[in-house]
Amino acid sequence: MKKAVISSGSAAILLAASAGIYISNRILYMTKKADASIVERETKAGRFNRHTYDQLPKEDVWITTADGIRLKSVFITPNPGNPFVIFCHGVTEHKINSIKYMNLFLKHGFNAILYDHRRHGESEGTFTSYGHFEKKDLKAVVDELIRREGDLVRFGIHGESMGAATLLLYAGTVEDRADFYVADCPFSEFQKQIQHQMNREIGQAPRFLMTIAEWTVWLRARYKLSELSPLEAVKNIEKPVLFIHSLDDDFILPEMTEALFEAKNGPKELYMAPSGAHAQSYNENAEQYEEAIDHFLMKYKLSPKR
Repeated sequence: MKKAVISSGSAAILLAASAGIYISNRILYMTKKADASIVERETKAGRFNRHTYDQLPKEDVWITTADGIRLKSVFITPNPGNPFVIFCHGVTEHKINSIKYMNLFLKHGFNAILYDHRRHGESEGTFTSYGHFEKKDLKAVVDELIRREGDLVRFGIHGESMGAATLLLYAGTVEDRADFYVADCPFSEFQKQIQHQMNREIGQAPRFLMTIAEWTVWLRARYKLSELSPLEAVKNIEKPVLFIHSLDDDFILPEMTEALFEAKNGPKELYMAPSGAHAQSYNENAEQYEEAIDHFLMKYKLSPKR
């Protein structure tokens, strides 16, 4: 009987360890889209034109983060002396996915900074932290911009999905340094996002699996899922924020952006796109998306062409 009890205990430990490795692998090493396939997708959709992009004045810049990771960035400057917009792409994507958004701001006379998050595109890094380390990486990009353009440089930050969560965490917990932010389909709390995905995939989100996920990610990557809370961070942001989400998004629910909008004090705008799956608000509603950007920039006197 004693041997059976020991065997059962060992089996339970082994099962928990296996579950922890599986879940943390899904979180830390989410399968990325092939770089070439992103370029092909954006080109076929008419959102990326290689010739037009190549004609823009630009400089490739490698930026080193606080923990020594090298990030590939591109400083694009068709409007010397004007403000910049920094673009943060979503998980599994890379900087080319941000070009469609960049083009909207170039029309207004902005310059741009595209960069690959750690573990994505041409940047270094071994795992994804959904904003924990990425928010400090974003600060490194901001610091490089200030080093080049001076302390008085004006800039905004646009982010999609994980990139949107990253900019909210940056602005709410690191420094509210930008003049404005555009947060397109961010999660409000990462633990709730994981629970939502578990419910989608297996029909439930048992507490013990969440506990296993929390601890295995901490042991392997040294960050806590419970601390990834743009909902708390957004309360500290004083600068204007434009929140965007698609009503059809069932990957990150639109209610998350609605909660973020409600929690944000001070200047803010909300655009809920009528159609489009996750991170498809612009792709499915390009004209209305651009109108929302235009209205936001005009309302808060942010456009250099105002």
